Amino acid sequence: MTYTMLAATGVAVAVILDLFILRTKLLTQGRFWFAWVILVFFQVLTNGWLTGRGIVQYDPEMILGVRIAFAPVEDLAFGFALIVVTLAVWLTMSPEREEVPKPR
Repeated sequence: MTYTMLAATGVAVAVILDLFILRTKLLTQGRFWFAWVILVFFQVLTNGWLTGRGIVQYDPEMILGVRIAFAPVEDLAFGFALIVVTLAVWLTMSPEREEVPKPR
């Protein structure tokens, strides 16, 4: 299985887990996407540095070949899946809390 297939599988599992199994619906919330953009910025910096310096290397046969700041695009997909699953499980396992009022 290629890194591309693993990353795509991870994203699919994360989306299904969030929307249909745990029903946390993170992916429908604007605040999730805002936080994700911030996380992606730092992920690109870190991955770009690690791959640009040759600390982490990828077999060209196992990735699409599209890179962002030296890192394969699959890393963004994998990072997305990890963030979604972690937050969805966290919310599911958290004790019940009162509904936070939405800003007006």
